[in-house]
Amino acid sequence: VQLQASGGGSVQAGGSLKLSCAASGRTFSSTSMSWFRRAPGKEREFVADIAWNNGNVYHIASVSGRFTVSRDSAKNTGYLQMNSLKPEDTAIYYCAARDAATNRFDYWGQGTQVTVSS
Repeated sequence: VQLQASGGGSVQAGGSLKLSCAASGRTFSSTSMSWFRRAPGKEREFVADIAWNNGNVYHIASVSGRFTVSRDSAKNTGYLQMNSLKPEDTAIYYCAARDAATNRFDYWGQGTQVTVSS
């Protein structure tokens, strides 16, 4: 199973970007898709996730109201809509899928750079 993340780029503060993460390969059995980010000089941080079956979502407080996670189960694709971006959102963003059998984040995308300038 491979996860392909896309949609990163450079924007000014207040701008928007939409990240996508498409899963491909053998039969994909996952309970949820999550987004993480790693800012320069910082540890990787969990951002948001969404359950594949019922669409339940969770966002960390610092992005709540600005970021929206969604999914298209038919396409095995997850999305992270990021609005009102701030310079502190600058990071490499990763998608990860939790395997249904192991309950671990066994699948990771390659990361996509998001840069927000002030």
